[in-house]
Amino acid sequence: MANPEVSVIVPTKNSAATLEACLESIRSQTFKSLELIVIDNFSSDDTREIAARLADRVFTRGPERSAQRNFGAKMSSGDYLLMIDSDMELDQNVIQACVDSSRSNPSVVGLAIPEESFGIGFWAQCKRLERSFYIGVTWLEAARFFCREAYDAVGGYEEELISGEDWDLSRRLGRIGAISRIDYYIYHNEGHVSLASAIRKKYYYAKFAKAYLSRNPEISKIGAQVGPLRRYALFFSKPGKLFGRPVVGLAMLFMKGCEFTSGAIGYMLSRQDRWSF
Repeated sequence: MANPEVSVIVPTKNSAATLEACLESIRSQTFKSLELIVIDNFSSDDTREIAARLADRVFTRGPERSAQRNFGAKMSSGDYLLMIDSDMELDQNVIQACVDSSRSNPSVVGLAIPEESFGIGFWAQCKRLERSFYIGVTWLEAARFFCREAYDAVGGYEEELISGEDWDLSRRLGRIGAISRIDYYIYHNEGHVSLASAIRKKYYYAKFAKAYLSRNPEISKIGAQVGPLRRYALFFSKPGKLFGRPVVGLAMLFMKGCEFTSGAIGYMLSRQDRWSF
């Protein structure tokens, strides 16, 4: 497509289980002036075949999603950029709402899109509850839709960051313009969630938190997005939601406690340049 207004960039790696639904939700948008670019990180499953069938262009690039996103932005031609993960599905009005919001307010350089989780199993219910607390919380939501000029001006994602890269980009964009949000949702497919997988994931990303905190020294290490105190204060600020289903609410708090403990271990070991137990 010549001169699309929106370039949608999807980084992938072994995402065959979720990618088709993701790309079909993008193809089903009410807004049609878009290009769909998939950046695959050397997948060994059917990811690339699915991408080739549904995307406009497919490239191979690594090593992590920040580099993939920046490469996708470089290869794209839209006036706006939308970064979507391969385990996400979009409400059909998401892109139209983003374009309308950007057009109506030229000071807006980035837009956050609220997320609702879904998945398989009891712990997926806990994750869904957790994510529901984050909707509309500005210090937790990060922009996914960008004015290309602003994205280029701040240099896109910081490729050395493995965790916190979306918050980092939003903070830098916020210095040159406004970060706003829309009300239509992205639906995040958590898949089959186990307590062990949640703990491992937190441990992995916490190992790289030092780089984010080093780039953003004004953030208190205790009160930042990566810290537990502010999260628990948020959870307990809405007791009706937290304990509307008491078993799920209590299990979610237990899960977050396990995640934060695992994350603390990963963070401390990273400061000693040790990367595993």
